[in-house]
Amino acid sequence: MMKQILQCAAVALTVGTASAAMAQGAGADYPGSKPVRMVVPFPPGGGTDIISRIIAQKLSEQNHWTVVADNRAGAGGTIGISEVAKAQPTGYDIVMGQKDNVVLGYYLYKGLPWNPAKDLTPIAHVAYSPVIIATSENSKFKTLNDVIAAAKADPGKITYGSPGNGTSIHIAGVLFEKAAGVKLTHVPYKGSNPALLDTLSGNVDLLVSSVPSAIGQIKAGKLRPLAVTSAKRSSSLPDVPTVAELGMKGFDVSTWYGLFGPKNLPAPIVSKLNTEVNKLLGQKEVQDSILAQGAEPQSMSVSDFDKFFHKDFQDAKAIVEASGATIQ
Repeated sequence: MMKQILQCAAVALTVGTASAAMAQGAGADYPGSKPVRMVVPFPPGGGTDIISRIIAQKLSEQNHWTVVADNRAGAGGTIGISEVAKAQPTGYDIVMGQKDNVVLGYYLYKGLPWNPAKDLTPIAHVAYSPVIIATSENSKFKTLNDVIAAAKADPGKITYGSPGNGTSIHIAGVLFEKAAGVKLTHVPYKGSNPALLDTLSGNVDLLVSSVPSAIGQIKAGKLRPLAVTSAKRSSSLPDVPTVAELGMKGFDVSTWYGLFGPKNLPAPIVSKLNTEVNKLLGQKEVQDSILAQGAEPQSMSVSDFDKFFHKDFQDAKAIVEASGATIQ
């Protein structure tokens, strides 16, 4: 009996040692000549797409890797997350997630086949962004207070477009309604760009969006920014007041972007991706590219991003409940 136990222990030790060795060597030649697919869970042209392509392009250029951005839009970004959550943990399928889909989506979309805290591996924090409330250049609304006054006079008449139900943008809109004591009508789209186009054409009164998705049209004078929802002003739009400055003290809603892989992604691969992304975020050219899109670049270690993500995920349930947001 003792001999059998010792034999089993020896086999377990051998298997454990072999597994550890494989994990140690997993990132040695990664990714080699094989392309890495970076899933973008929203359509082309939005903030997530723009930031994803900046990172994918620079990883390809500076490391001689092949990183391909692959748009997989729908269901508030959760479809793209689902693809990576069920992928093999090889490092060749990663996703640019954000607060919308990897944090809020879980509490808004019932029956998701994955739990972000269990089925995803945080790799690298990339940037964060305020949410902006804007309107077209031809709109009658010159300030956010104009919107509030009109909404109080005729509840539900004013419409606002967002990149979809369950996104942090949607939550920002709902929380703004509550803080301002008004009723607006939410019009969800499949991404920021369709919502932007309908705002420009006057099909919806307001756009609630990440700054990266809207800043091009703001700079072109086609979109009038009314306020940002973060605690402090955006460094890309320093003249635009915060919602808090306009009377709703303590109002603070923003979104963030970060890379994730499937669960059980080997630590050496996670470390390698984190190191290379952080190198990019330390370069002025990349910082300027992200800032030009209205986002704020911000690097984190693997450990710090993991803690940040899990805390945000835990806190999100209360935020969703407070907003009263629902998925139609």
